[in-house]
Amino acid sequence: MINVGIIGCGSIGVKRHIAEYEENDNVKLTAFCDRVVSRAEAQQKIYGGKAYEKYQDLLEDESVDAVSVTVPNHLHAEISIAALKAGKHVLCEKPMGLSTGEMDRMIAAEKESGRQLMIGHNQRLIKEHQVARDYVTSGKLGKVYAFRTTFGHPGPEEWSVDGKESWFFKENEAGMGAMGDLGVHKADLIRYILDEEIVEVGGLISKEAKSFSDVDDNAVCILRTASNAVGTLQASWSFYGSEDNSTTIYGEKGVLHLLGDEKHSFVFTGRDGTVVQENYGGIQTNDEEGQAKKSFVMDAFIKALVTDERVPVTADDAKKSVEIILSAFESDRTKKIVMEK
Repeated sequence: MINVGIIGCGSIGVKRHIAEYEENDNVKLTAFCDRVVSRAEAQQKIYGGKAYEKYQDLLEDESVDAVSVTVPNHLHAEISIAALKAGKHVLCEKPMGLSTGEMDRMIAAEKESGRQLMIGHNQRLIKEHQVARDYVTSGKLGKVYAFRTTFGHPGPEEWSVDGKESWFFKENEAGMGAMGDLGVHKADLIRYILDEEIVEVGGLISKEAKSFSDVDDNAVCILRTASNAVGTLQASWSFYGSEDNSTTIYGEKGVLHLLGDEKHSFVFTGRDGTVVQENYGGIQTNDEEGQAKKSFVMDAFIKALVTDERVPVTADDAKKSVEIILSAFESDRTKKIVMEK
C-alpha cells in the first residue's frame, strides 16, 4: 500500500489525480494540501487523512510515501525538489519546469534522494499511441517522412476551478500558456511515437484569443527530427468547438491517423490498400464524459513504486520535451530556427 499526498487540490488535482488514485487498490489517500486550505479540507472530509495549507507541513508527515504535485507551473521545481529531499516519491504535472536550470535541479534531486520522479505525460500511455510507436519501430510504417500533431480546446477557463482568474493565465505563475499546457504534451508524444529526437525547431506564437490573459494562447511549430522527418505541432486555447487532440504520421508504407476519427481512434491506411481501423478507447478530454476516462498516469506511477521498477516517464526524458517548447519561444523571439542540443 502506497500512502499518497496531494499537493494542489484544484481541478487537475481533484478530477484527475485524486479520482484515479481512489480507484487504485494499492493507494491510500492520506494527505491533502492547498494554499486555499478549504479545498484540501473538502478532500479530507471525503477520504480522511490530514489537510494542510503549507506543502512544507505535508512533507514532514512521515506516513506519506509519495506525492502528486498539481500546482501552478512556477512551483513544480520548488515543491518536487523539496518532496524528494523529504524522502517522497514524486509525480509532477507537466510542464516539468520552466527553465533548463530548474529541470536540471529536479533531476539532481531525484538522483540524490534515491526516490523516483515521474512527469505526468499521459499521451504516451494510451493504446493508440503505443500501437503507433510499434508501427514505427517495427518497420510497419517504413521510413517516416512527415507528421502533424495538434492539441486545441477552448481554454482552461472552461474547467479550471478559478475560471478566468486562474493561474493558467498569469505569466508569473504559469510561465507559459497553451504551449506549456498542451504543446509540451505533443512534443513528448512525437518524440515517443517516432522514437527519436527533435533537432530543429521553429516557432510562431501569439497572444490574441484571451484578453484577460498575459500568456500565449496559440502556437504553430515546425520540427525536424534526427532522421530528417519534418512536421508541425499546433497548440491552441481558441478551438471554440470540439477539442482536437489528433496526430497524423506519414510514412513510406502508409499513413497513421490517431484520435482524428469519431468512430476509429486508430486508423492505418497502407499504400498497398491495407486498412486497419480500431477503437482503443481514446483519450481524456475536458468535457464531463472525457473526464471519466483514465489517464493511466497515476496507475503507471504506483505500479512502478509497487514493483520497484523505473517510472515510464522519467525526468531526464521529460526535460527534452520541455526544451522543444522553450526552443519554440526562442525561435519566435529571434525569428530564427533553433538547433536542439
